[in-house]
Amino acid sequence: MSEVQRRKYSQVEKNSIFDGEFMPHIDSMYNFAYRLTFDEDDAKDLVQDTYLKAYRFINSFEQGTNAKAWLFRILKNSFINEYRKKSKQPAKVDYQEVETYYNSDDVDFQGTTDLRAESVKDMLGDEISNALNSLAVDFRTVIILCDLEGFTYEEMAKILDIPIGTVRSRLHRARNLLKEKLKGYAQHMGYDTDEEE
Repeated sequence: MSEVQRRKYSQVEKNSIFDGEFMPHIDSMYNFAYRLTFDEDDAKDLVQDTYLKAYRFINSFEQGTNAKAWLFRILKNSFINEYRKKSKQPAKVDYQEVETYYNSDDVDFQGTTDLRAESVKDMLGDEISNALNSLAVDFRTVIILCDLEGFTYEEMAKILDIPIGTVRSRLHRARNLLKEKLKGYAQHMGYDTDEEE
């Protein structure tokens, strides 16, 4: 452990680091969290949890280093831990909500929902976002970190805790998957998508 990591910051120093180095990244933290969770409330909870952990473990942060990369790593680890925890839990049903529905006047309504119309309504958004969101989380993460957030390969390797070669190959595969998913959209928009060998 280095001297800086063992150093205890005073309360004033902690607040200064938090406000000066951590808070400017809150928007990119939320964007990354939203891209991982696809839910505004879950993204906000994840960012809040990240900032809580960052403040709690601020003594392990080396002042003057890349705060954004440090925060992204905390966020990514929190997401993975929460994902694992949720995947081991059975699905939950709010019985109060079910009871309220069946006791309401809406229960006699015989209308059915056209699921095709409902799903198409939500799919009419940005095709690129939809294609990105359809990627597996490992591939989506490297695209977001590199192409949207602008991290270097070295920073991504530290955030994701994987070798730099894995970062490069995962990014290459992710871009190829995204390219394949967007091929039809590109053709529809008038772009030539024929492969040049």
